[in-house]
Amino acid sequence: MSQKTKILQTNPNALYSAFDLFPSRKGAGVHINKFSRALFEEMSGGALYVLGNDELSAYQVEGNIEIVRFNHLIQNYLHRALAFSEYLNELLDESGNDLKICHFRDIWSGLAILRKERKYKTVFEANGFPSVELPFAYQNMSPETLGKFHELEKFCLGNSDIIITPSHSIKEKVLSYGIREEKVTVVPNGAEIPEWAEKPADAPPRYIIYFGAVQAWQGVDVLLKAFARLADLSDLHLVICSSNHSRRSKLLRKMAEKLEIDEKIVWHFGLSEEELAPWLAHAALSVAPLTECSRNIEQGCAPLKILESMAAGVPVVASDLPSVREIMTDKLHGRLIHADRPGELARVIRVLLQYPDLLQEMGENAQKKIEQDFLWEKSVGKLQEIYRKL
Repeated sequence: MSQKTKILQTNPNALYSAFDLFPSRKGAGVHINKFSRALFEEMSGGALYVLGNDELSAYQVEGNIEIVRFNHLIQNYLHRALAFSEYLNELLDESGNDLKICHFRDIWSGLAILRKERKYKTVFEANGFPSVELPFAYQNMSPETLGKFHELEKFCLGNSDIIITPSHSIKEKVLSYGIREEKVTVVPNGAEIPEWAEKPADAPPRYIIYFGAVQAWQGVDVLLKAFARLADLSDLHLVICSSNHSRRSKLLRKMAEKLEIDEKIVWHFGLSEEELAPWLAHAALSVAPLTECSRNIEQGCAPLKILESMAAGVPVVASDLPSVREIMTDKLHGRLIHADRPGELARVIRVLLQYPDLLQEMGENAQKKIEQDFLWEKSVGKLQEIYRKL
């Protein structure tokens, strides 16, 4: 599927490919921005190939970076993924023999990149696996199809030169495919310490915050049920800053109405990083109620919302999952609770709100933890060292 006969103006020596919309406020968008720039800084430019939409241009140039977007709005997921891979194959043919490093985030990019006779080195940034994630979005997907996805994942993992993961929990998933451990490096997600931001004029006097995507595994429904149990705290509001379009929150908003808490919830959609910052900075605490499901347990995750909350000096109440324990410590940076238990979540939030000095101390500890272990600068440096070794 060709958007143009000749689209790249140069023969880049580096390519970063991701089957994700970019730019976006989702964690994937933040991650792509940081890591692609690390690649292009190390390689003095290159090409970025990502998903687009009808609002984003199919081609643009930013300095020495060419951005190519697959803008064909194909509804069927598998058809879109294969068309994305086919067009990447054309771009690789067009790039000539100058490519030295191809960094990719998904099996659809890997299909094109790894099947070529190539001189370039490959980095597979394994963040998620379709065989685990897609059943949440497409519940009627057959076991045969999921089995094919699993084989494609194994092919990409086995044929990449280097594999990086954002957490040790995802690394364990990678190793379960029979991959040698020395081939896999954990390059954690990061955050940056934000500058002070004034409280939004329309913000409630006291509120807790959830921000990020609203897929089922994020547990926002659990948070709504917990917040309903805090209805007696008349001055407390819940701010939800969804990175998705408002239509993705339709069922959650109906749930809030049914729970009779809709008037105490402030909704925002698609806020930029700059727009989100003041809402996060002035929250009493941040909540990450991840569910105990295969997507978060078997596959693992690396929740940016937790890192960004801690960087802002905001204590976090999060589900006690292996991936979360890699980032924060219970009672030091916030609280870890059993997943999928709205009663326990409500009880912990209620207790913490009674001790503002403790919340402040936890927030300060959280920010120090980010400065020590999780600044983006440190992760980017580790990634660039991998490029140099390649």
